[in-house]
Amino acid sequence: MNTTQIPARSMTTPQWARDAYRFPALPDDLDQQESTTAVDAGGDYLLAAPDPMQRLPFALPAPDMRRLDLHAALTTSGVAPLPGDLAAIHVLCELDDATVATVLRWITSTG
Repeated sequence: MNTTQIPARSMTTPQWARDAYRFPALPDDLDQQESTTAVDAGGDYLLAAPDPMQRLPFALPAPDMRRLDLHAALTTSGVAPLPGDLAAIHVLCELDDATVATVLRWITSTG
């Protein structure tokens, strides 16, 4: 079986990608911008922190927040919801905050 070697990712932009005629909006200092990108020890590119001023100006409705909390608690506990469980989660989301908090406590309790 033939194997194809995949070359390592180059840290500089190839010449063909810097062609000003093909990409007129390309900045002149592209290689300098790449060299200032933060890279952690694992070779992963780190993202900049989100700007709080660019957040959308609305909040999720309470049932949607409860649904996220229930899914997060189940996932954290290692319980993967089955397709039939989604209907039960939907019903639980419609309950009041105190009841959902109790269910969350039951799910996340270690004892």
